Amino acid sequence: MAKKLPIVAIVGRANVGKSSLFNAILDTKEAIVAREAGTTRDAIMSKAEYKDQNFWLVDTAGIKDPEDDFEFTIQEQVTQAADSADVIWVVVEADVPITEEDRRVAKMALRSKKPVFLIINKLDKAKGQDLAGFDRLGIKPIIRTSSTQRRGIEQLLDQLVEIIPKAVATEDDDRFRIAIVGRPNVGKSQLFNTLAKKQQAIVADRAGTTRDVNHTVVKYMGREVELLDTAGIRKNGKIEVGIERFSVIRALAAIEQSDVCLLLMDVNELNVQLDQKIAGMVKEAGKGLILVVSKWDSVEDKDAFTRDSLAPKIARNYDFVPWAPLIFTSSVSGQNVTKLFDLAFDIDKERAKRIATPELNKWLRQAVDAHPPAGLKNRNPKLNYMVQETDNPIPAFKIFGSHTGFVHWSYRRYLERKMRESYGYEGTPLQLWFIEKHVTHRNGSSPSHPNAKAAAARKLKNEAQAKADKAEQSVTE
Repeated sequence: MAKKLPIVAIVGRANVGKSSLFNAILDTKEAIVAREAGTTRDAIMSKAEYKDQNFWLVDTAGIKDPEDDFEFTIQEQVTQAADSADVIWVVVEADVPITEEDRRVAKMALRSKKPVFLIINKLDKAKGQDLAGFDRLGIKPIIRTSSTQRRGIEQLLDQLVEIIPKAVATEDDDRFRIAIVGRPNVGKSQLFNTLAKKQQAIVADRAGTTRDVNHTVVKYMGREVELLDTAGIRKNGKIEVGIERFSVIRALAAIEQSDVCLLLMDVNELNVQLDQKIAGMVKEAGKGLILVVSKWDSVEDKDAFTRDSLAPKIARNYDFVPWAPLIFTSSVSGQNVTKLFDLAFDIDKERAKRIATPELNKWLRQAVDAHPPAGLKNRNPKLNYMVQETDNPIPAFKIFGSHTGFVHWSYRRYLERKMRESYGYEGTPLQLWFIEKHVTHRNGSSPSHPNAKAAAARKLKNEAQAKADKAEQSVTE
């Protein structure tokens, strides 16, 4: 069963503060913010969390008026964002009167029939200006914000979490979904056609042919399988104006809808950083992953030793997903294509695997006895017991104990490695959540989140301050 996190797209003309708003919500500097208009050249995305609600936040390139194709550019960008996003935030400037670009963006967003928010940003620059005129855009609710001063951010997020669900289960939960993702021109559409055994997608040598997500349903081993062929994801700065700019959003939407993703890599262009970035997106989304080396037929004078020599090199570049199986394929000759279905089905079984609590706790005791966790500042973590979540499509485990906020990332990796050695889970990410025994854990809020570390740091600081106050009081007395 695939579950889809809501996608929130931030749209608007250039230089209205979309990236600043993106950063204010994530409390990071992930998007580049500059005074020059048009700094963001492609879509930047990140998972966000607010009040135990998780969602994807997408910062898009600014819509500006080029010398040609202006209407086409706006129409395609907003329409494609609306198709894939669950909520649209239209951002305007508080200190600039409504422009023609603002009107067109608002009009296209409203046509989507999706929930639309109007965000009047840069409130700190308005200086008492009357903002009532923005009502004419016809969008409600209207939220007034200042990203630099973080004004209105909580109000914006409060209204957002009221309308988006915890997670959206895709229609027909019995259907198994496989998304084909990767850079342009690596053979995604050709593999899609070979798997589907019909020419539903356009196959061409020119990069970027597929700009939407193509769907088809086939039957394999008596089970319905929905194939999703996505637009190629271009590297930063290479996403052109217009219909390709939102291909990353559509690819993200396809990843979220899928159970397992096939990441295609051209055998003639291996070790590409963008391929690794896409693999990271799949891992972050918690989906199954298969690394697929395509166009194997194009390699001349190959033998078994050629594949055996390439496999370790590829594995080193993807050491952050060592659990993802690697397969060499050719859509032209059909080599190993059918095996993709078998691999995907095997991963689906692994993701559905459940381990009894007594067995888990026996395993935990053995792992901790073999290698106890180290602590910090006399705070040694103690791991007491663990359980598996039963309602999570990702294999997820809660480990309860004391001083769990001090568990080092290397120890988390150690436990995951030991768990995979004992129970498999090939092809899927795992979630290990470390929870203080006296803290009630809410589903979906990972204690490994940076907020947990910040809370632990604040606790230490408060304890040190209390000791200092007590020492000062004794001296005074």
